This record gives sequence, structure tokens and C-alpha cells, in this order.
Amino acid sequence: MLGAVGLDPEMVSGRLPHEFSGGQCQRICIARSLVLNPEFIVCDEPVSALDVSIRAQILNLLEEMKARFGLTLLFIAHDLAVVKAVSDRVAVMYLGRLCEVGPSEQLFAKPAHPYTGLLLQAIPVPDPDVRPAESVATGEPPSPIAPPSGCRFRTRCPRADQRCSAEIPELREVAPGQFVACHHPLA
Repeated sequence: MLGAVGLDPEMVSGRLPHEFSGGQCQRICIARSLVLNPEFIVCDEPVSALDVSIRAQILNLLEEMKARFGLTLLFIAHDLAVVKAVSDRVAVMYLGRLCEVGPSEQLFAKPAHPYTGLLLQAIPVPDPDVRPAESVATGEPPSPIAPPSGCRFRTRCPRADQRCSAEIPELREVAPGQFVACHHPLA
């Protein structure tokens, strides 16, 4: 498995954990997860601590392993650019509740939940002439220990009204395969 993830077993045998780089450690973790021939792997922030060039290598490796071993990956991340690069389907959560679920390309092209829209606006554009979008979310995020009634995003949402505080929005289909939990979706 070490060879499958791009590490020479002879070069790495006998080395101690602190002697590996961050990228090598991630490759070892991927190899360890593949040893039992799983069908499903949970990847929780697998590239968040890596620099950009190593991050790209690990993302490419995950895509290769997904195809080679027929894997399904549950990829948990805060970096939406990374999520877009590796995901076929995306689920967006806010304070532990699903806000939106849909095909990656569709969700990134036309978000339906106001929170998803804000997250996408916050992705930095690598162009010094492009000014960052102004956030329309107001206030501080609520406590996850004592979330607000109704829609959990309502205390920061510019579209919120009385219904949002009284009723928890149910996931409903707003486009083929795209579901949103919002009383006033963008789409």
C-alpha cells in the first residue's frame, strides 16, 4: 500500500514518525486506511495542514485512489475550493444542521441557501484587481450549545422573517438533485 500512495517502502521502513513531512504523513494515513480494502473512507480535513503544492498532490492521490479502488469518500472540509475539486455531491451544514445538498457543479454555480451563497462569496479570488465581496451576514454566530429556534442561520440571515424563527425549515428540492432547508431560498 505504501507503493500505491507514492512512497518507496524501503526508503520509509525504519523511520520514526517525526522524520516524515506532512505530505508523507498524509500518504501513510491514506495507505493505512486502504489496507483493509474498504468501500467507504471518511476524510476529515485531510489537507488543511498542508501547503498548496502538497495539498494538490494529496487531492490528486485521493482522486486516483477513489478510481483505482472504487472508493466512496466522505470529505469533510471548511475550504470550499478543496471541496469543489474533489466532490461529486456537496452537503453544507450550519451549526450541525444540513442547509443544502446537491451536485457539486450545480451547488457552486447556483447556491440555494443564503449561507451557501455567503460561503461561496468568501472564496478568495487570485486576482489583485478583484475586491472581496462584502458579507451580508450580520452579527456573531450563535452558540452551538444553545442554537436559535427555527432556522439556525436566521440570526445572521438578511432574508429572515418571523417564520424563520418559528419553524425549522425542511429539506426540499429546488432543482433536480438540489435540496435546501430554507423558507426563502436564493434559487
